[in-house]
Amino acid sequence: MNVNIDKAIYVVEQVRHLTPSTYVLRFSRNGMQFHPGQHLVLGLQGSSDLREYSIYSGTEDDFLEVLIKEVDDGVVSKQLKTIQSGDHLDVRGPYGFFLTRSTLPESARVLFISSGTGIAPFHSFIQTHPDADYQLIHGVRRMDEAYDLSDYRKDRIQVCTSRDPGGDFEGRLTDYLLEADLELDRQVYLCGNSSMIFDAMDILRARGIPQRQIFTEVYF
Repeated sequence: MNVNIDKAIYVVEQVRHLTPSTYVLRFSRNGMQFHPGQHLVLGLQGSSDLREYSIYSGTEDDFLEVLIKEVDDGVVSKQLKTIQSGDHLDVRGPYGFFLTRSTLPESARVLFISSGTGIAPFHSFIQTHPDADYQLIHGVRRMDEAYDLSDYRKDRIQVCTSRDPGGDFEGRLTDYLLEADLELDRQVYLCGNSSMIFDAMDILRARGIPQRQIFTEVYF
């Protein structure tokens, strides 16, 4: 499903700050249809600077949301952080096929592995399919980066914190994968920075999960 309605007017509804550098941007949906895992290209209306962001909201929500981390050299992430309710956005998409490559969620048992804001497509999926058979591993530096933790079932998420003892596991996500009790029949989806994904894939394969069950989306 890929409906492009670029000419619609997208109006900012809210900027919800999660940490000093990370926020959720909510804006009008205008009837856009999408699959969890797809992304949008967006920026200020009339600006030539546009960036890709995974959709964070569920398919039944009346709005669209994206999860954004402000980066030091990021033009768009800085602009959108200070945008006001009622301002207009340029929005293009949805694009992509991540999470649509197999039958989900009815017949699948899935393991989601994410670092930082790479949790966004999985949040969209779980908001859409809260009863799906999922396990989620989220690697962050500190617990305040475990974004919207209450949106996930406590028995289905493991937060790995590399600089904070407050997580379920103190250490890197990849360290957790080395010792975790993995269910080898799950389809595995990884999203986040490239170094985490490459290291995690090596670990997963070494532990017996076939390559055909592993799907990836690289953020940076």
